[in-house]
Amino acid sequence: MITRRIILAGAAALAFTGSAAAEDWKAKYPELTFAVVPAENASGVTERWAPFISYLSKELGVKVTLRIANDYAAVIEGQRAGNIQIASYGSASFARARLTGVKTDAFANDINADGSTGYYSVFFVKANSPAKSIDDLKGKNLGLVDPNSTSGNNVPRFELDKIGIPDADAYFGKVVFTGSHENAMLALAQGTVDVAANQWTNDDDSTLAQMLTKGMLKNADGSAMKKDDFRIIHKSAPIINGPYAYNSELPEDLKAAIAKAFFDAPAKDKVAFERLSDGQKKGFNSATTKDWDGTIALIKFVDNLRKKKAS
Repeated sequence: MITRRIILAGAAALAFTGSAAAEDWKAKYPELTFAVVPAENASGVTERWAPFISYLSKELGVKVTLRIANDYAAVIEGQRAGNIQIASYGSASFARARLTGVKTDAFANDINADGSTGYYSVFFVKANSPAKSIDDLKGKNLGLVDPNSTSGNNVPRFELDKIGIPDADAYFGKVVFTGSHENAMLALAQGTVDVAANQWTNDDDSTLAQMLTKGMLKNADGSAMKKDDFRIIHKSAPIINGPYAYNSELPEDLKAAIAKAFFDAPAKDKVAFERLSDGQKKGFNSATTKDWDGTIALIKFVDNLRKKKAS
């Protein structure tokens, strides 16, 4: 006969087992490193992420340290070496990590304010530019972001190939890697480049929108630039939002705890969550590594373009 005493004893045993497992991984991982690649200046990244990192530390019961990586390659190599346990990736950089054998698994990505989980790569010009399309920009300067950026390099090259421009370096007068999404827009605003690739979800959710809100873009006379001072001349097909990923070899209980902390964040710490995106995201979507198989195919395509150019 199953009695209440037996049931309570079983529940206690399960609770003890779960607690013991948690203590096991906490002993092995008393500190976790969470790496992000800055789309803005380093101080802006710290201000944006610090509240969420504090929330994660509280939820997981171990110290979580924010690492602001110089570029996507640093995140990839950090996870390969096991020095980074959790990472915020772009779709292309995650695909690159997987292609090069990094043991990393996606568990979530962002849900946009409208409920979608994707964004676009766009080419921006200044509104007063005479260019109406990419065809009008031959010989002009193109600003890209980072070699492993999805919206700032890989998708732009894929889009250019689709419209008959397989070699961006030959078509444009100069192709410049600016280092971040913000730097690409600054280069465009300052006239260093004539067209810039960047990420865009909608007019209120993009690097440009964030920079305009912070007053980072100025006219020559020092006055603040506005949304109407820029124009999109080409937009890609939708791109899946980049993943949050943890090391594949982490204990399963730790992985589950990390994922739960993310999914609970909008309700448990709304302020910290909304600070991440200036209130432009609804939450975290449950994702799996296979969701980026299409991006891996894209990266292979771009790699083949480079090989053809080199041969």
